[in-house]
Amino acid sequence: MLRSAAAAPSGEQPLGLADLPLRVDAWVSALRMDAAPQDGDVLLRLLEIGFLPGERVRVVARAFPAGDPLAVRVGRTTFALRRREAALVGVSTTAPVGEVQA
Repeated sequence: MLRSAAAAPSGEQPLGLADLPLRVDAWVSALRMDAAPQDGDVLLRLLEIGFLPGERVRVVARAFPAGDPLAVRVGRTTFALRRREAALVGVSTTAPVGEVQA
């Protein structure tokens, strides 16, 4: 289950950050609140480094050949996340109300 402060736009399919295509702007819509208990520390870390609802994100690179880890830009900072960690972040490719799409 994805938990968010704002509902995803109608008609848009939920998308995990791990599945976001390269160089596509998206916005954090939710974090998975039904994650396994051992993922609690990962969820907390994601929040602490800026994966908050409404924050702009982009996958900028994937490791070859398996695509793990991913280089993910959130705000003005780039982080390396494992696919398992990135899958805990729900994203929307539709900008939140008031956000200007570049």
